[in-house]
Amino acid sequence: MEYLKLSSGGSMPMVGYGTWQALDNVLETALNEALKSGYRHIDTATAYRNEHVIGKVLNEWITSGKVTRDELFIVTKLPPFKNRPEDLEGCLKKSLEDLQLDYIDMYLVHTPFSVIEGETATYSDMKIDPSTDHLAIWEMMEKQVTCGRTKAIGLSNFNIKQIQRVLDNCKIKPDNLQVENHLYLQQPELVEFCKSNGIVVTAYSCLGAKGGREVLGINFTKELPEMMENDVVLGIAEKHGKTAAQVLLRFIVQKGIVVIPKSTNPQRLALNIQIFDFELSEQDMEALIGQDAGEGGRMMRLLFFTGITDHPEYPFEKSA
Repeated sequence: MEYLKLSSGGSMPMVGYGTWQALDNVLETALNEALKSGYRHIDTATAYRNEHVIGKVLNEWITSGKVTRDELFIVTKLPPFKNRPEDLEGCLKKSLEDLQLDYIDMYLVHTPFSVIEGETATYSDMKIDPSTDHLAIWEMMEKQVTCGRTKAIGLSNFNIKQIQRVLDNCKIKPDNLQVENHLYLQQPELVEFCKSNGIVVTAYSCLGAKGGREVLGINFTKELPEMMENDVVLGIAEKHGKTAAQVLLRFIVQKGIVVIPKSTNPQRLALNIQIFDFELSEQDMEALIGQDAGEGGRMMRLLFFTGITDHPEYPFEKSA
């Protein structure tokens, strides 16, 4: 495993295990397999409603001595429906309880906007809360570091302007930005901005999140082939004797970005972490950079929140 140094002093494993849309027994089995395969960086969120499952597995591994807490790097996130200064601390305490941990390694603000929960947990039932105050929220995030509930803090789905405002007004800098980043949405300007400010970037949906797209009924803004079926990717994979997924992940990691692929298939999740025994050539990298579709490659526009583009802190271009 390779690691990226955080400004706060810790180190983040460059391949993590993503758990979005993984629940109950399926997640329990898959997470056990992931830990057996060498994953130590686990990514979750309150909004995924699976922290209790992860906590059960982690507790079994720690108490049996198969892994120490220090070896793990656990990331969770403040959900949009708790994205208010007065709700933050209680939410993190609940995450710690569910994860059966004394501290989190990285706590992220999941979205730059806030919503209010409806009668059900369905996102489309939630109402926009336009009062989102990034600076008040960030001050509470900093308090969680001071109190020892989290080692580091960061952001997710924020744009450059929003990140800059936090940077201009913070005591503790964001250590991490987690955003959609993959072959078709490479966001070089955002990545460069983060690197120049000492912020590590984590890429979600790094393999295209085909299953997740089907469940949510979303797709790329532009008509594009599945990443795993992209001819350029397949050609490079054949040349290196690797899978398409390994090439897609290696491409991102080689640019100095952390990846958190999600798979519940034991063979695939084991292969996804085996990307440090080969290197893509300059020619390979250029060919893959050439596949960037810009905003046309964005799939996660967060439109499952009704009317979210009207929120003053909606982070993406409204028409792409």
